[in-house]
Amino acid sequence: MDCTSAKAERRRVRSRHRVLAFGVLATLVIGTGGGTVRRDGGAVPAADAVLAATERAAAPLPYLDPGLPVGKRVDDLIARMSLDDKLGQMTQPERRYITPAEITAHRIGSVLSSGGSAPSPNTPRSWADMYDGLQRAALAGRLRVPLMYGVDAVHGHNNVVGATIFPHNIGLGAARDPELVRRIGGATAREMAATGVDWNFAPCVCVVRNDRWGRTYESFGEVPGLASAMTTMIDGLQGEKLGAGPASVLATAKHYLGDGATQGGDDRGDARISEERLREIHLPPFRAAVRRGVGSVMVSYSSWNGVKLHEHRYLVTDVLKGELGFTGFVVSDYNGIDQIDGAPGFTRDEVAKAVNAGIDMVMVPEEWKKFIRYLRAEVGEGDVPMARIDDANRRILTKKFELGLFENPMADRRHLGSVGGAGHRALARGAVARSQVLLKNSQDVLPFGPAHDKIFVAGRSADDIGRQSGGWTVTWQGKPGGITPGTTILEGIREVAGPGVEVGYGRDGKGIDDSYDAAIAVVGEDPYAEYHGDRTGGLGLDDADVRTIERLRAADVPVIVVLVSGRPMDVAQRLPGWDALVAAWLPGTEGGGVADVLFGRSAPTGRLPVTWMSDADQQPINQGDGKKPLFPFGYGLTYG
Repeated sequence: MDCTSAKAERRRVRSRHRVLAFGVLATLVIGTGGGTVRRDGGAVPAADAVLAATERAAAPLPYLDPGLPVGKRVDDLIARMSLDDKLGQMTQPERRYITPAEITAHRIGSVLSSGGSAPSPNTPRSWADMYDGLQRAALAGRLRVPLMYGVDAVHGHNNVVGATIFPHNIGLGAARDPELVRRIGGATAREMAATGVDWNFAPCVCVVRNDRWGRTYESFGEVPGLASAMTTMIDGLQGEKLGAGPASVLATAKHYLGDGATQGGDDRGDARISEERLREIHLPPFRAAVRRGVGSVMVSYSSWNGVKLHEHRYLVTDVLKGELGFTGFVVSDYNGIDQIDGAPGFTRDEVAKAVNAGIDMVMVPEEWKKFIRYLRAEVGEGDVPMARIDDANRRILTKKFELGLFENPMADRRHLGSVGGAGHRALARGAVARSQVLLKNSQDVLPFGPAHDKIFVAGRSADDIGRQSGGWTVTWQGKPGGITPGTTILEGIREVAGPGVEVGYGRDGKGIDDSYDAAIAVVGEDPYAEYHGDRTGGLGLDDADVRTIERLRAADVPVIVVLVSGRPMDVAQRLPGWDALVAAWLPGTEGGGVADVLFGRSAPTGRLPVTWMSDADQQPINQGDGKKPLFPFGYGLTYG
């Protein structure tokens, strides 16, 4: 064998060894039960020790070298990717519509759980097992690119039974405490990390301008400064630096842009406002989010002056990525590209419009194969430039590297004990107390004191975790009942009142008499989420709630109404008959925080994050618009 032939043979042997090493790697990654490399970088199973030794012996490719700068790793990886690799990274199916084998074959970059989509049983450990299984499938691909898993953890890790459920954003807006919001973000990140989930479709930084909107409770309030201040949630979720620590998850600012300004509060409607108004009211929270380094931005279903945001190149590419300097990646909403032409499903033209507008990852829960096929065809015909595909991949992969997923891709099970743990529940209870807004308190009937030794509680929301938590709780729309562990408002009242106070209860108000010192009616809205919660008619109380309150009033005792709702309700005509009114918003699982305020353990310090209407016909009503409200923006009483 001559020298040249010998060199060629050595190259063939080295190449074969690399292929064999990768084959062993893929087998180990797929075959290891319960997890390969942990995100905490701790001890690994024996099979993974073999994997690590194989990698050391074979000298990692540049993009697998954690010692290199992220930019160089991204450059190296993109240079090795085929078009199919790149299209897979831009595709996000829903977990129910894809198999692990398909994740591997199609190089899928991300999977999501839509609201209520969970493993069975719905436990933190089952989530971790599911995540690790899907991640192993991604790592079995040719280039070993890990996937990201996305959920709407909008008030805690709310898809998981047993997780801590914090107040929805409108309540946190009432609390007006950016540091509290940061701490809630950190607690949510820890509970997410325990289950492996590394991408949160939160926070919603929209500015609500019409309370008919079904997402009113997802907003921190009606003024841009309030939403901007609460972008501290991003700091809590991502940490001081993305990937710095085991409980750092990718945050998402949503929904870009102007969804809080649609006509009639239509969740998927049209914001017919000037660019000056759009920039003045709705853009500032996104500017604040970008300054905090938010990793992703989600595009809104809605339109701006007739053009869907999912095709709006000016707002997505020119303003967000250009003017604001956003360097993360843009993701569509669920089936969002279907909305572009108004017809069911999506076409090749809609795919091209969305990607060319600047959307980097597309949420296509069921028809993800069709999306890949269409996008490949659009690239092949030159309608979507290859430079746009590379830009999208660069943005997505940069965040994966920054998150540390290439080094620690699996669930960090050290945090499993934090899911619904005592520390997080105490944080949530304090947040509930801070969010209560006392709107009326005739003759200082509140707080309850030594003179109150017999109290009656009534109302559909008094002893119901599902109602007090609202939508996006275990299921998409939420539902009444004991859907997850927690403390109901009634249980909180009994705990705080103590054994010396008799607490009677009748859900519909029956059983009360004049021997009670006071009555509490806990009433409000049924659970709902996004467009299902849009209201074109009245915004008053349900007839059953009205009847309950009237039964309490008939007993001739002071009546305190605790309103559990995702927005202000039309109560002006009934308010004179009530001795006190507390806006409790949607407090989540820790109803003891409501009781803490009723009994004076905590003074009410919440202030209205929205203007409270005098009647529903005033909608939209906002600060400074000249309409006379029942309670102005910023209103809130306290004790003493």
